[in-house]
Amino acid sequence: MNEHKIPSVGDWMITLLILSVPLVNFIVLLYWAFSSDTNPIKANFAKAALVWVLIIIVLWVLFLGALIGAFVAAMT
Repeated sequence: MNEHKIPSVGDWMITLLILSVPLVNFIVLLYWAFSSDTNPIKANFAKAALVWVLIIIVLWVLFLGALIGAFVAAMT
């Protein structure tokens, strides 16, 4: 059985610090989510975070589309 170290509070503090940097966070999440050498706990966290990013992007696009649609409707 392959045993992995449980991330400590310090490990999570560094993780959150890295994820607070724009653009770097997305690249790091992709690496952690799909790399075979990443701790499974961190990999699952990265996958969940990427799902949330995808949900937020979809909602943002829908909102932006509705806003543009309302603007175009108001112009006619």
